[in-house]
Amino acid sequence: MNRGEVILDIKNITKTFPGVKALTDVSFQVKKGSVHALVGENGAGKSTLIKVLTGVYKADGGGFLFKGEEAHVTKPLEAQKLGLSVVHQELKLSETLTVAENIFLGRPFMTKAHLVDWKKLREEARKLLDSLNVDLDVNREVFRLSIAQKQIVEICKAMSFQSDLLIMDEPSATLTDKELDCLFHIIDILKKQGVTIVYISHRMEEIFRIADTVTILRDGTHVATMGVEEVDRPKLISMMVGREIGDEYPKLESEIGDIALEVKNLSTKKLLHDVSFHVRHGEIVGFSGLVGAGRTETVRAVFGADKRTGGEIFIDGKQVRIQSVIDAVKHKIALAPEDRKQQGLVLIHSINYNTSIVNLDQVCTGGFLDAKKEKALAQKYIDMLATATPSTEQEVRLLSGGNQQKVVLSKWLAVDSDILFFDEPTRGIDVGAKAEIYKLMCRLAQQGKAVVMISSDLPELIGICDRIYIMREGTISGCVERADFSQERVMEYAVS
Repeated sequence: MNRGEVILDIKNITKTFPGVKALTDVSFQVKKGSVHALVGENGAGKSTLIKVLTGVYKADGGGFLFKGEEAHVTKPLEAQKLGLSVVHQELKLSETLTVAENIFLGRPFMTKAHLVDWKKLREEARKLLDSLNVDLDVNREVFRLSIAQKQIVEICKAMSFQSDLLIMDEPSATLTDKELDCLFHIIDILKKQGVTIVYISHRMEEIFRIADTVTILRDGTHVATMGVEEVDRPKLISMMVGREIGDEYPKLESEIGDIALEVKNLSTKKLLHDVSFHVRHGEIVGFSGLVGAGRTETVRAVFGADKRTGGEIFIDGKQVRIQSVIDAVKHKIALAPEDRKQQGLVLIHSINYNTSIVNLDQVCTGGFLDAKKEKALAQKYIDMLATATPSTEQEVRLLSGGNQQKVVLSKWLAVDSDILFFDEPTRGIDVGAKAEIYKLMCRLAQQGKAVVMISSDLPELIGICDRIYIMREGTISGCVERADFSQERVMEYAVS
């Protein structure tokens, strides 16, 4: 098959779940050796389509041709053997095994004596890494690697099946700019080797930087497939959401009052030392910095989730004692954590359960849970945040990333917290849902709440914050006022 020929031909794929039509007659083609972006809002059908292609789900109608032949895939291993592999957003590696062992997990090279040929295993792993110009010790345990290095191991694992088409699902979600450059370099190498990349991302700048072609899905249907040069950012966003977003960063002005939260000389045993900052009522304050700078650790220490070794916390001018999450909640502090699935939600439980879990006083009568009150509370915030769900009984694990984030926010909005920490609130969320979250944060500020937003996305911090603190190596390295915002100014504090 020559470069430019159709390697993947999707024909009228339809998939329905109880109460939801996830895909309706989706058809488009992917050309060999290209980077083909697949975009759409959360719930547009991207993940469902990928699962159909890789045999996780069976299509209710339609099918696809791969390398010119009709494909009948019933499980992921069959897809891999065909040459179609996925690098998932949530990496699927065995942390305690080595790089080489993970690459060939379940498929070891054997000697004639039916023993594992460790020398051959390491040699082949090294060859794969060398083909991507990556210097990584094949004997190193995966838990010792950075997120970017783990992602490289996943890519090598996929390429060990001699994959012709590699699907990358939100690969940049947790990467720094430097790590992102490394990923794009690897994609360029794979492209030159004739590997086709289907690239799923919510970050528009990435689409225009690396993709040749883009396919837009909306509400389970195919909207368009076109060359990236045929569309600009506003048009692409409009096609994704089916409406004009307007200002991508809808900053709503609010009256900034007295200091709501002041933190002095916060320290922890491992990373933080003498971190001091303040947030005023009606203010949105951003926290920027490179991965590992201490942003998440700072808010977790204030929230009582991590132990402090020093520092003082003041709320409305009065010193408070916060040694646990319960103490923080009592003082009306909320934290929407970076890892919503592990730390923000109980995935196997319903929206009802997750909304009421820190609001039991509102949903109990006589010391017993009142199911009607619990449902009413959940429904109130489903309506307020336009959460897409068939009912309040839906398990949150079945919701899209954006809707899961809305459930996290619902839990804390119901508490009526005065100080709200949002740690990477828009990570892995589509542009439409991002705009809704920005507006929510601005409305909270207009109500006099103090809002803190941690983000690795500098444009969004610049777009909606009033001030930005920058962290480096566990301390505050600078603070920039709105009038002086620029990416260059912020990055100067982050790296110098």
